[in-house]
Amino acid sequence: MRQRKIIVTGILGQDGANMAEYLLRDPINHVYGMMRRSANPNFENAEGFREHPNFEFVHGDLTDDVSLDKIVREVQPEYFINFAANSFVGCSWDMPEQVFDVNSLGVLRCLESIRKFQPTCRFYSAGSSEEFGDVDYSPQDIRHPIKPRSPYGASKAAARHLVKVYRESYDMYAVHGILFNHEGTKRGEEFVTRKITKGVARIHNSIKDNKNFKPIELGNLDAKRDWSDSEDFVKGVWLMLNQDTPKDYVLSSGETHSIREFVEKSFQHAGFSGEWKGNGVKESYVITNKSKKVTVVKINPEFYRPAEVELLLGNSIPAQQELGWEREVSFDGLVEKMVKHDINIYKS
Repeated sequence: MRQRKIIVTGILGQDGANMAEYLLRDPINHVYGMMRRSANPNFENAEGFREHPNFEFVHGDLTDDVSLDKIVREVQPEYFINFAANSFVGCSWDMPEQVFDVNSLGVLRCLESIRKFQPTCRFYSAGSSEEFGDVDYSPQDIRHPIKPRSPYGASKAAARHLVKVYRESYDMYAVHGILFNHEGTKRGEEFVTRKITKGVARIHNSIKDNKNFKPIELGNLDAKRDWSDSEDFVKGVWLMLNQDTPKDYVLSSGETHSIREFVEKSFQHAGFSGEWKGNGVKESYVITNKSKKVTVVKINPEFYRPAEVELLLGNSIPAQQELGWEREVSFDGLVEKMVKHDINIYKS
């Protein structure tokens, strides 16, 4: 049986790992997971597939065109799915040049390697709702003006333009998916959702074992996001790559929830009820444990961003109607899955 060769970058991250697991369900797919050379790589997200007979690691770096050329030339992939990125919005103000080198120029290097060595390869670029930034209307669709409010958002917007240029100039099958916030059990703790669910798990297990704990420290509680499950999104990405004509799409839940709601839901799924006390930087979330009031969340002004996107809400109706994509996991189901997973694995 002839196999489809698929390169997936960011293989040790949430989306790359979920994409590999999804693709490897079909025996026709052979996945090449691209990772940078590192002295201490974390293979936790790859444990479910790293020994699969249709999977192998390849070493490459989005900042190194020589390594990308070598991989594309040798593998001759039919698909190239790029999830590698410097993807933490908050840090993008601290290292904007590095963010652009990976997120924007990295996409350019991928497109150039494909153009030179495998021009029929289908390419996916992972976009972000942060590209919309200071929104003009809600929900945001693919036609919404690009108005990013962070170096990260700007870097993803630049990648989107590059994909369009190469698609139109070289007749390449290249698409850029605008993915609204998507989380899961493979999400890194530097992201606020996993920070919350891991923190809730730590507090839950500490209380259970009668141990002391530190409250979770957060920034803007009122920022609203459109959250989905990463495992739903990788299915949408694969659909985008397998159409007659390349086209960019938005993937989203069409619902918006605040950080505050995420905190409340997380503690509810851990078996706690609580209430908010105070205002501004003095605000905190307090739960009752054995008739005692315990502070479990407090505000740390250091986590406020220089410029905040207050509301992001996506319109994925075209993806539903044209691709047949459906979101399966609800907001409540996502939070429950993450909290229960973290309670099971976290040792207080």
